[in-house]
Amino acid sequence: MKYLWTEDTGAGLHFWKLVNQLFFDDALVVESKESNQGLLDALAEIDIKEDDKYYIAFDYVVDNQDIRNKYRMLKSIADKAEGKIIILDMICFEYLILAFDKLVAWTGTGKTDKIKIREEVLSAIENHRINLSKIDDGKTLQYLAGFKRYSTERVMKSLVGEFTQNEKWSVKGALMGECWYKDCCVSEHPDNLRCGKPDVEDGNEKMRMLIQSEEVHKIISTIIGYKKEGDKLEFHTL
Repeated sequence: MKYLWTEDTGAGLHFWKLVNQLFFDDALVVESKESNQGLLDALAEIDIKEDDKYYIAFDYVVDNQDIRNKYRMLKSIADKAEGKIIILDMICFEYLILAFDKLVAWTGTGKTDKIKIREEVLSAIENHRINLSKIDDGKTLQYLAGFKRYSTERVMKSLVGEFTQNEKWSVKGALMGECWYKDCCVSEHPDNLRCGKPDVEDGNEKMRMLIQSEEVHKIISTIIGYKKEGDKLEFHTL
């Protein structure tokens, strides 16, 4: 069996289930272990069979000491597993959403200040953290200074929240907002348009575009069975 384990429980877990459904034809067993410690505990107890592989979606941000310590423990477990435990190279689920190039257009936000801050933050991402020395914009630095307990992950979650306040685009509930994966309803509500204008209306196609985006592709290409053909991820039997 091939497993994908995540520490996310809500929208992040839902995202991986949609990835599994749309791109892996449900070939993976997607499970939440509810926390990064939960991932470590579960991995410590598994009895790996010959054909088993475990893909681990661990939120890794280097400006959090506790996460760095747990990542070292995870890496130690993976290094002893003879290639059967693969750590997916990711910062956090919210970063994948924030970095999506269609986010601003699709959600229809009018927050020009936050659009600028998003651009500044994304351009400063380096080695799983925001490199503050790469940011010159005063308003962005002021925004970042406003966090009582600053960390890259907290910034990601806060900024994504600014763009997905419309519950239909939300990524912080039990599921992803339905606008991410359901067909657009713009034609049904022409006078009450609470979102932007996605260039595709089909729900599955919207998710495919998110999954094919650069940052998500980097992660998914780690999972055996995928390669990029031109601008698209093509499915190959796992």
